[in-house]
Amino acid sequence: MKNSLIKGLMVFLTMLCTSLTYSQDVSGTVSDASGPLPGASILVKGTTNGAQTDFDGKFTIKNVGSNAVLVFSYIGLKTQEVNVAGKSTVNVVLKEDSAELKEVVVIGYGSVRKKDATGAVDQIGAKDFDNVSSPSPAQLLRGKVAGVQVTQSSGEPGAGVAIRVRGNSSIRSGNGPLIVIDGVPLDGGNVSAGGDNLLGASSAKNPLNFVNQNDIESISVLKDASSTAIYGSRGANGVIVITTKKGKSKEPQLTYSSSVQFSKMSGNFDVMNADEFVAAGGDDKGSRSYNWKDAVLRNGFSMNHDLSFSKTTENSNTRVSFGASNTDGIVKNTGLDKYSASFYNSNDFFGGALKVESRVIYASLKDETTILSNDAGFIGNIIGTALYWNPTLPINNSNGSYNSISNTYLNPVELLNSYKDYTNTNKLLGSINTTWKITSKLKYQFLFGIESSTSTRKSQLLPTMRILDVATAAVPGSTDVKYGQANIASQNKFNKTFEHTLNYNNDFSDNFNLDALVGYSYYDYTADGSGARGRGYDNAQTNLIDNIEGGLQNEFRVSSYRNRVELQSYFGRVNATLYKRLILTGTIRSDGSTKLGVNNKYDYFPSVGVAYKVIDNKEGLVNSFKIRGNYGITGNQEFSPNSAIARASYGNNGTLGVDSNANADLKWETTKSYGVGTDFELFNNRLTGSLDYFQRDTKDLIFPVPAAATQPGPPSPRFKNLPGNLINKGVEVSLNYKVIDTEDLTWDVSGNASFLENKMTNFAGFISTGGLNGQGLSGAYAQVISNDKPIYSYYMYEWRGYDSTGNSIYADASGNDTGLGTAAKSILDKQPLPKINVGFSTNLAYKGFDASASFYGAFGHYIYNNTTNAYFFKGAFLGGRNVTNEAATSAQAQGDPNSPSTKYLEKGDFLRMGNLTFGYTVKGAILERFKIKSARFYVNGSNLFVITNYTGSDPEVDTDKSLNGVPSAGMEYLSYPREKSVAVGLNVTF
Repeated sequence: MKNSLIKGLMVFLTMLCTSLTYSQDVSGTVSDASGPLPGASILVKGTTNGAQTDFDGKFTIKNVGSNAVLVFSYIGLKTQEVNVAGKSTVNVVLKEDSAELKEVVVIGYGSVRKKDATGAVDQIGAKDFDNVSSPSPAQLLRGKVAGVQVTQSSGEPGAGVAIRVRGNSSIRSGNGPLIVIDGVPLDGGNVSAGGDNLLGASSAKNPLNFVNQNDIESISVLKDASSTAIYGSRGANGVIVITTKKGKSKEPQLTYSSSVQFSKMSGNFDVMNADEFVAAGGDDKGSRSYNWKDAVLRNGFSMNHDLSFSKTTENSNTRVSFGASNTDGIVKNTGLDKYSASFYNSNDFFGGALKVESRVIYASLKDETTILSNDAGFIGNIIGTALYWNPTLPINNSNGSYNSISNTYLNPVELLNSYKDYTNTNKLLGSINTTWKITSKLKYQFLFGIESSTSTRKSQLLPTMRILDVATAAVPGSTDVKYGQANIASQNKFNKTFEHTLNYNNDFSDNFNLDALVGYSYYDYTADGSGARGRGYDNAQTNLIDNIEGGLQNEFRVSSYRNRVELQSYFGRVNATLYKRLILTGTIRSDGSTKLGVNNKYDYFPSVGVAYKVIDNKEGLVNSFKIRGNYGITGNQEFSPNSAIARASYGNNGTLGVDSNANADLKWETTKSYGVGTDFELFNNRLTGSLDYFQRDTKDLIFPVPAAATQPGPPSPRFKNLPGNLINKGVEVSLNYKVIDTEDLTWDVSGNASFLENKMTNFAGFISTGGLNGQGLSGAYAQVISNDKPIYSYYMYEWRGYDSTGNSIYADASGNDTGLGTAAKSILDKQPLPKINVGFSTNLAYKGFDASASFYGAFGHYIYNNTTNAYFFKGAFLGGRNVTNEAATSAQAQGDPNSPSTKYLEKGDFLRMGNLTFGYTVKGAILERFKIKSARFYVNGSNLFVITNYTGSDPEVDTDKSLNGVPSAGMEYLSYPREKSVAVGLNVTF
């Protein structure tokens, strides 16, 4: 008994001494890729003993055993366990948990785990964005998502961007996806006022320019009916859901980023220099100083600054940001200045039962442009005049005045300096979202959002600039003619969104989960604008914009307009999960719109999706494997307001004219689609990917039917749904592989590809588009929409070369060689829409160093080079204009008509390096002295090279050459050149 007591006492003393010896305080610092991480959690594994890091990412935990294990965690980062092993200092760097970031994707009216989605949904986050601010978030998607093609209309800062999700689903209505920002659907129209159409119409600006890239948390792309049908009449072209950032840190966090970008022209128009021009037989005027690039181009420059502050508590979350960017375009007198601000705040009330979120995004933009246009005639715009100017002609006379040749042969520098055009736009997007948790399973949400924009565009052409039939005005009672024109156009939009949703989510058992949503939406879109135009000014007048009434009184014009569209919707969605493997999704939406005829105000848009997890979270070769399928109907309401009603307008002196007739039966274009796909994870989750097949069938296409040619009949056009089906189908594949994933070294590669085809069926029409411009090309077009052919198929003569006299040879109806008089135009088996789109990116990081590269490309399509057709031919050279050396020395006769033909049709295949970035992140005691958590320096190159056989300035082009409201594709004409750029930047976190 005595021995037992002694033994027990010895054991107790040993444990006590051991505890006193080895129980200790452990301190350290927790960081992430950006530096010290405030608010991270540290817990002694198996106990409740823990702590959180302070503002500097530091922590201290008392009474930690020598062999204890510390668990470090933070939302969005990988949880890490570290054995203390007797150490008193433990420093940890937490890595991004890409699996967790991708686990939940944002969809319509909520979110869903990627593994539980029945539809085709892709999401990219802030870490996927390039390091130099893009003028528009749309460009962040370029090459990143399978089935999404992003094409910028030109290289102009802020130029319009065409986004196509799984191809084109309409002819005359819009083909762009619905864009939803923080739950507020944008109206999709242009936010800037129109131009003056002096030497042709100019392209629209990008409606997403107002969003600052650094404010975006994620971009989700909803591609199929299962995911888009919840948006009903607006989901036919896909949906892009943009979610902006919130605060993440419980300690105040301040971030600042800055970059400077230098750029120059990418590609070239290979016109001759002065020596080549003379050698080819051109008229030598003696000068050798002219270079078309020096005349109208310059080195571009851009500077970007962003500052944000955020802080969270248990019951609130706040983030404020400010951004400023100033861009000088590579064409003189062009640029884009943008100043933006955003605000997010959320507060919880009544123990979290009520949550109120408010968001505001504001941007002020100033666009400056020059006399650029999509449909300038043979006189040309600023690019055209610079190209055709005789390179042996001096720009200025000996007295310093401009060397003016004629009113059809313009001095490019004089034109550049005689024209002024700028647009000021203010854009506001705001919302209040209230969430009431009625019970643990039932919640109600109310969203009120506004989208407001005001835009004013002012332009002038000086009266000293004389152009044939442009800005001319006859003086009343005289034979005198005056020149000069000024325009002021304003546009205002105010859109309201009201949405009520009720969501029920309940796990009835381990084998059955139900997530149900019902909702009501009301949208009110209003737009109004006005314009004033003056013409016929005295030569001494230089500030026409601010004295627009100073022209001829009889030439002063004013105009105004106002439109309103209302959309009312009821919708519901049910997600049911059975046995944790089978997932069913059903959606229905009823939409009613004031755009439609009185007999078709409402329509219904249902969808169903199913997914089955064949393999879920297994170890080994195949970790997860899910198959899914979907079917549904969506609509397209992107057509003009008041299309279904009779419209009339008053003209000068009160004359009333009928603009269109009513159609009480006008209804939505609808797209019926189905698809099957699979998502998978292989090799211990290192290889992830998806594979999809889809088909879409659009019917009830809306077209204007022209006025009757003979009476009796309607004197004005009207809109109606024509018979015909537009079929789109394709295959998409997306892969991502973690080549290396260690603590110090990571390397991943990802790629995607889409294979698309489309065709019109059951269509009796023959509709022209792809209008051509230039000398001898008035009224010509290059593309048609016809039955059993891809949309925008090329329609033209097939060129076979030159005969012995230098005249072009074309194919006749039988395919034989012939002259132009008996040649036959034909619909070619060539289309402007790419059949294959690809994207590839890779990211490498070693300790503080990082590198990334991205590529994208398009294949299987053709581009019509309207620039070459209009300006580079033998007759132009012999007439005194500069051309390419190939055109000047060709066998073509001077009088050979430059008719539209396959001579100017080229393959548009290309592969472009989008971005290449090298960066280094600095951390440590040196920065901590200045309360800096981290600083990252980087160098970024954009559009460093492109691989293509296309001979034009750039293969990625989309000049708007629409006819009668029917869009075109794949056309190049005097477009603003693209740029290649290098930027250096700094990101600092305090």
